[in-house]
Amino acid sequence: MSYKHNLIKERFDLTISAEDQTFKDSFELDKNAKRLIGIALTSDRDDLMFYRGSQKILLNDIELFPEGFESKLLLSGLNVAPDCRMITVGELETGNGKVDISYTDKPHDLARFVPYRVTIYTFCIVEFEEK
Repeated sequence: MSYKHNLIKERFDLTISAEDQTFKDSFELDKNAKRLIGIALTSDRDDLMFYRGSQKILLNDIELFPEGFESKLLLSGLNVAPDCRMITVGELETGNGKVDISYTDKPHDLARFVPYRVTIYTFCIVEFEEK
């Protein structure tokens, strides 16, 4: 039995529509995803996410990032090579493939609130039998 490895990259969006609130959502990974290897966060307003945001991210009830984990620690700038922008999490079995995020927006003097989008990218390995 031989296997060929492929990478599934998926995008999930969370709309932050009000300040000083927590927004929660659940996303399902592709049914062929076998192991989660990394996550990346970005936004259409990186400045707001950097100054105002924190989150908790779970994979099937396994805590990847705890409540209050600052978004600025998960952002990467333009000076980071594209191949290095993913936060590696090892090789976690995806199980039922459910990713939960709880994102909190908090006021900050350097970033006045406007509605913004937070995007979570997941990177998973899929294995299939080569025929």
